Amino acid sequence: MRDYRKILEDLAEAGGLRTIPPIRHEGRWVVKEGERLLNLSSNDYLGLASDESLRREFLLWALEQPLPLSSSSSRLLTGNFPPYDELESLLAESYGREAALLFNSGYHANTGILPALVDKQTLIIADKLVHASIIDGMRLSGATFVRYRHQDYSQLRQILLRESARYEQLFVVTESIFSMDGDTADLQQLVELKHEFPKVLLYVDEAHAVGVRGYNGLGLAEEMNCIPEIDLLVGTFGKALASMGAFVVCSQALRDYLVNTMRPLIFSTALPPLQIAWTAFLFKHLPEMQSRRNRLQMWSRRLAEALAGRGGERSASHIVPYILGKNKACVEAAELLQRKGFYCLPVRPPTVPPGTARIRFSLTADMEEEELAQLLACIGESLKI
Repeated sequence: MRDYRKILEDLAEAGGLRTIPPIRHEGRWVVKEGERLLNLSSNDYLGLASDESLRREFLLWALEQPLPLSSSSSRLLTGNFPPYDELESLLAESYGREAALLFNSGYHANTGILPALVDKQTLIIADKLVHASIIDGMRLSGATFVRYRHQDYSQLRQILLRESARYEQLFVVTESIFSMDGDTADLQQLVELKHEFPKVLLYVDEAHAVGVRGYNGLGLAEEMNCIPEIDLLVGTFGKALASMGAFVVCSQALRDYLVNTMRPLIFSTALPPLQIAWTAFLFKHLPEMQSRRNRLQMWSRRLAEALAGRGGERSASHIVPYILGKNKACVEAAELLQRKGFYCLPVRPPTVPPGTARIRFSLTADMEEEELAQLLACIGESLKI
């Protein structure tokens, strides 16, 4: 029998033990042990979760609507309500695609789509640094999968040259903004490879890009003008959209096939209709939020420049890593920043590769310039650790 206590003790000794923090939220601040700290570890990239005016506007509308607080069923039974169909239509229209389909979370999407669509005649080729949910989806699929070196598209092409004749179809899978380094995929180059190899379907997870990139906030694919070329574009609502759930935009045939075969969709109670209405309310506001996106990019560039040589040079987004290497140094730097009023958390293996423990700054558009200046000063102090 495994000694779980001993395993936990070893994790604690190595500085890798995780606990759920007892915190209280006050808008864009968190209260921890009586101290009020600016939250720099959330995914509320546009500051919508703490926007009281938007919340009041929605709740005043919602009071007049007969929207249940639970769907009480899978959508394929009695859990479908008009807001679901309306949001899917809005997504499909916004992205200029035939169809869209909603899911309960990004994890549900990534662990359900690939297993539903692939078989033994399919090869999945994924970037080495894709999210854990995608890795789990590949494992659950039962299909053969390989992973190319992060953003090494020449290696990806060599894999396609070597393997494409052996399979009926190949899925190339990537994130658009990578969650730990904040760097971005070259979607145009991936589209070129898709055209070169006709058996390829392109799967792009835009979890960290929806809302914050593109003229209308549709993501990196909009910014790079390649939405029509992506067969399965996955996005989430629990980050910049300040809600919960996820979606895919795709062809009508793929949507219909997923409805019939995707286990997390078929066997899960759907999200509450009121939650779906809130998501649609915020999504409709995305095109008018360019000033927030511009502000977020400006703060991100300044922080990345300050951390050049310590991880900042990797970032091309609002996610900026501060790489300290060893777990202990990372924990100490995070504790120093918290003492200075910034809620920053250490990210350690196995979430990131050994020797790359880091603080992962997730900036938000509602951060003030004075707060950023204070953060940069504190980082300068922590570099002396």
